Amino acid sequence: MSEDPVTVDELAAKAEEYLHETSLTPAEYEALKQSVAELTPIFSAEHSYFVLGSYGQPEIRRLQLVKDRLNRRAGAYAFLMVDIRSEWTNTYLKFRLLADYTDTIVGVAEHAQGGFLVEQGYFTALEEYFAKTHVFKREYEPLDLEDVETGVTSENPYSGMQTAIFEMLDDGGRLCRWTTEDELVECVGTL
Repeated sequence: MSEDPVTVDELAAKAEEYLHETSLTPAEYEALKQSVAELTPIFSAEHSYFVLGSYGQPEIRRLQLVKDRLNRRAGAYAFLMVDIRSEWTNTYLKFRLLADYTDTIVGVAEHAQGGFLVEQGYFTALEEYFAKTHVFKREYEPLDLEDVETGVTSENPYSGMQTAIFEMLDDGGRLCRWTTEDELVECVGTL
């Protein structure tokens, strides 16, 4: 994304902007300092991908599949939020900083049960995130829901808020629908 590595002071300035009139605690500042080296792949890759979705079982396996397929691309670096140092106690701040410095945000949506619902709100409300977001939305219609291992039990697994977000992304050509893992891999190929 950027040829110039980010400095601790730059990260701290952004962090304080996002904290709305509060300051980083000494522990948060130390975690930020330690994270700069860990964030180097984001800054040095030709293209970085921030992969979001549910960390439940078996959903995280599909997130790992998307991350793996993206990392097979030359010059690419794909990661999950959990891959970055866990000492960050403020996950809102962690998400915002990672989203700021990532080229593409990739959401893997499977249902309205946890997952990345809050992040969906952020990337919709903040134009700079929305412009770089692509979502892979799981479709359940051709499946027997009793055979779906994610616990989805209704015929409408997404909330009304999510549906509106999906429509906006679809209008922008940044929504890919999938049912099987093979189709999920095909979605990765569309990026």
